[in-house]
Parts: sequence; C-alpha cells; structure tokens
Amino acid sequence: MSQPPNQPQDGFGAPQDQSGAGGFGPPQDPRAQGGFGAPPSTPPNSPPGTPHGAPQGAPQGAPTPPAQPPHAPAPPQAPPTGAPQPGYGYPQQPAPYGQSGPYGQPQQPGPYGQGPYGQPGPYGQQPGYGYPPQAQYPGAPNTPPPGGSRNPFKGKPAVIIGAAVAALLVIGGTVYAVSSGGDDEGKKPVAEKSDDGKATGSAAPVNPGDGSGDGGEDPENLNEGRQAGESKVLWYKEAPDAPGSGADAPGQWVTDKVAVKAAYKQLFAYNVGDGQPAWDTLTFPQKICAVTPQKTSADKVVIAYMNGAGDSAKCNQLQEIDLATGAKGWTAEVADGGLFDSALSIALSLVGDTLMVGRSMSGTAYDAATGKKLWDKGKYGQSCYPAAFTGGAKLLAVSSCGASTDNEHDEVQELNPATGKVKWTKTIPKGWTVGRTYSVDPVVLYLTNEEKDQWNVSTLKSDGTLLSQVDVDESFAPECGWAILTRDLQGCTGAVADANTLYLPTEVTTGANEVVAISLATGKEKWRVKSPSDESMLPLRTDGTNLIAYVKPSYDAGGQVVSIPTTGSSHKTTKLLQNPQGTADIESGFYSKAIDYVDGRFYISTTRLTGTGDEKEKLMLAFGE
Repeated sequence: MSQPPNQPQDGFGAPQDQSGAGGFGPPQDPRAQGGFGAPPSTPPNSPPGTPHGAPQGAPQGAPTPPAQPPHAPAPPQAPPTGAPQPGYGYPQQPAPYGQSGPYGQPQQPGPYGQGPYGQPGPYGQQPGYGYPPQAQYPGAPNTPPPGGSRNPFKGKPAVIIGAAVAALLVIGGTVYAVSSGGDDEGKKPVAEKSDDGKATGSAAPVNPGDGSGDGGEDPENLNEGRQAGESKVLWYKEAPDAPGSGADAPGQWVTDKVAVKAAYKQLFAYNVGDGQPAWDTLTFPQKICAVTPQKTSADKVVIAYMNGAGDSAKCNQLQEIDLATGAKGWTAEVADGGLFDSALSIALSLVGDTLMVGRSMSGTAYDAATGKKLWDKGKYGQSCYPAAFTGGAKLLAVSSCGASTDNEHDEVQELNPATGKVKWTKTIPKGWTVGRTYSVDPVVLYLTNEEKDQWNVSTLKSDGTLLSQVDVDESFAPECGWAILTRDLQGCTGAVADANTLYLPTEVTTGANEVVAISLATGKEKWRVKSPSDESMLPLRTDGTNLIAYVKPSYDAGGQVVSIPTTGSSHKTTKLLQNPQGTADIESGFYSKAIDYVDGRFYISTTRLTGTGDEKEKLMLAFGE
C-alpha cells in the first residue's frame, strides 16, 4: 500500500469523496436513527437498484458456482413495494437475523482517520449506512450497484504522531458524563490513519408451514442421495402467504422441545425432532411488527402487532406467549410518547424480568411476568432522547443528544432494569454514532463517523470508561440487518464476544475467509483461523471453551457447523455438523435469515417475506443427525 502524500494536521483524516459509491447519506434525525452494520453482498446477476438484506426471506435460489460464490447473503431480486416494519431487526436482519456483508464498490477513504477516543480508531470508511438518499424502500440504506464490495470495515491502521495527536486530545477526547468510578487518565492517546484506499435454482419443496406436512417422514425426499457423514433434513416448512408489499418474519426461538417462528400475522411452533406442530398456530388480528429476540427464563416471549391496517396504525399491541404451550398471557397497549414520539414502530427486548419497549425517542419498561408498567426513560440532560435499547445480560440505552446543535453527539448509558436508574453514562465524541452493540457483557460498541466514513470498535469497562479499541489491520464483514426507523443495536450476526475476546469474520470477495480473535484488553489480534471450506465462516456464539461458527454452503456442498478452541495454542476447526449437498441450494436461498445451533441441530429461517412470485416462500429448515 502506498503512503499518502500529505498528513493532515487535525488528526481526523482528509474529507471523503461522497460522489461514487461511498458515503452514508444525510445525517439522521434523532427520531429516526438508522442502525449501522455491514450491508449484504449483491448476488451475481442482480440488477441495479437491488436493496440489501433487510427484506427478510428473500426469494429462494441456488448458490453460485466458484466463479462468483455466495460469500455473503444476497438481497432479493426485486424489492417489495412496501416498507418492512422496523421495530425488530435481525440478525433480521441481522442482522443477527438479517444480512450484512459487503456490497457495492469500495470507496477510497482519506489517508488518516482517528478513533473517537484518540486511540487506534476507525479503519477506513463506513459506507453503507445511509448511502445516497434515493432509497428503494422508506428508510432503506439505499441501493448498491451490482457486484463489487462495500464494506465499512475497510482500512489499515497506522500510528500518527505530533500535532495530530494534540489536536485529537481536544477535538476527539472522551467525556464521561456519569460513571461509577475510574477514568482514562494516564492513557496515552494514539491516533490511527485510515487506509487509502429471487435467485434461480431448484424449486422449493412443498411442505405447508402450518406443520400439516409429514414432518420427519421427508415426503419430498430432501434426504435422497445423502452421503455418509452428512446430516439429514429433519424437517422443512414453507411460509404463509404474504401481501405483495412483503411482510416481516421476525424471531426464531428454540427450546429443548419446540422451535417457534413468527411470520406475517402468525406464530408457528414445531417439535424440534420431526417438525410436527407443537401447538395450534396462533393468528393475530393484524401483522406482527416486533418481537423480543430473547426469551425469558420461563421460555416466554412478547409479540407486538399492529392495532389496525391503515397507514396510521401503530405497533402498540403487546401479547405474552408461552413457547412451550402457545398459551397467551398478559396483554398491554404501548402508549405514545411526546410529540414525534409515537408507537408507529417500536423495538422490544428482554433483560431478566424486564421487558423494554423502545419508541423513536423514549422507552417504557414493563414487568415481563405480569405486563405491569415499571418506569419510563425519556428526555434528559442536553436534549438527549433515547434512540435504542439492548436486551440480554445488560440494559443499555443509546441516546441522541443536542440534535442540530454544535454539541450534537451520542450517549450510552447502562440502566438498572428494575428501576431505570442510570449506572453510568458514556459520552461519545461529536461526529461519532453508536450503530451496533456487538456485546453487552462486556460492552463492545461499533461506531461510525459519517463525515469521515470511518469506523471504530470500542470495549468499555464495567463502569463505562474506555478499555480498548480494535487495532487490527483487516477488513471485517459481520452480517447486520436493517435498522430503519429505529436503531437495531443487536442486529448483527458474526460478531461474538466472551469475557476476554472479540471474534470477527474477515471479508473476502471469493473463497475462504478467516475468523480473527481480538483481545478486549488491548484491541490487538490474538490468533486467527481459516474457514475449512471455500466459503465464509461466521461466528455464532461461544460455549465457554469453544467458538461455534457456521460455514456457508457452496454450489457443491451444504453448510457446516464447526467448533474452534478459544484457549491453548491450537485453534483448528472441528466439524460438528455437515449439511447435505442435496439441499445446499435451499439452505443458501435463505438470504435474510436467522440461524441457530441448539442441542446438535441446526436451524435456519427467513426473517422477511417478499410476497411476490408464484412459488411458496421458505420459512424454516432444520438439520440434525
């Protein structure tokens, strides 16, 4: 890589060229903060104007041959005419599960870029979130050109010394609004530069999504020709019909007995072993618009559905569901917040016994067991409005502060789930936006700088102060879903952290990628391991001593589930499950997907229905021994 001719004196890098494929689009209104994450690859032969992975459950198709392998999930051939409901991302998108991955043409970032905390920071540009404003759907990150790559994790770091660092101390320093102790005093700031730098295939088998098919008896002979050592298709389900504008199919919950899936207006439950209905399908009065990605310790979830079918309908009807029986529990109606803070779209998350409902500018907490309202999180401080919340081990709130002022910035807070009390506050330097939380325990944040087209991954201590920032000379490609009217903080799959290590997949344009283990203490690379096949490998989770990862299918082989030792000197992959080649085209056709590996079984489902075409869309597929 050639050295840039001039070093800027402000420590933040040269302005980026926004003409071409790069750029983020206009700044986001605090009422409609879009999330950030790597948008999905455009599949071969896709026409211009193909949106990325948000349309969940894209048309089904076959994987591409080696000349143009499906190294990243592909978006649908033609976008639905209506907007997908935001409120729930995945891996949806994700997201988890949503899609991310590179697409479009790479933009050349400016020669030097700095992290928001004056340490090794954003590496390269952050295209992909916003794009030019001509989005194909309302709120879409916009349309990529076919082919190529648009990965926000581009760039190679290098240390800048001298005046740039001094400027960074003033301009890019971190301010801690509230903390329970500790600070970053005594740390030497180090700045870094940015490097310049529906598919065709075999028809889907017929097996009604209502579970009325023969389940484990495999009436469509999906296991025909299965080779020794390959897993078998346990069951396959088709999706219910969706309107031509498309519909969400959010969530995927697996227990030791049932696999539950939402699609459009319905909730389906299947026995994990044979796919037979576990309980009668639940049909809601209107379309499902949000779900809790997590389930409670009692295996219960909360579903939100619209209160009507018109344009002014709100996503404000809550219903608790028991995954084991399908029994309906408590119900509640989400109230609007203040002006411009309605429940047109919401996001749901569970943290222990607390359900958090996020609107565009506020949030309300409920007792997850009873549906009783606990507390509200609204405007605070210098015009700070909560934009998104996390679930899981910790309740984090990300807020937009001082919109349209000289002090516009983001803040991150950890909240007590039971009371809403603030434990600590992290003020993010101006110009940087918190797009994703790769982990909530420990807290690992993915940030972007729209103006500079740069990215940063920072790990925080338990008191909210800075621990480290990723400092690895690599381009990464976790899969993140759409975040349209709300930020989808946990909508990425492929970014996994345990107590000491962050695991990220590298980006490749063809062939095998690698998973890189990064120390959370230092931000430096610890080790890396190559995918065991000629397709990309995606981290799913850790189990204490191993990293569990999914290897995508190719044109001549099914996907794999592998384990990788996280300790010791050897990090060789061990195959846990080899999916059959005979269903590789079906498996790869879940472009916008949720995936999970539970008790030796691999589950994959769509998270978006297009509602187009004559053929039935895929809903869910399960593999096992």
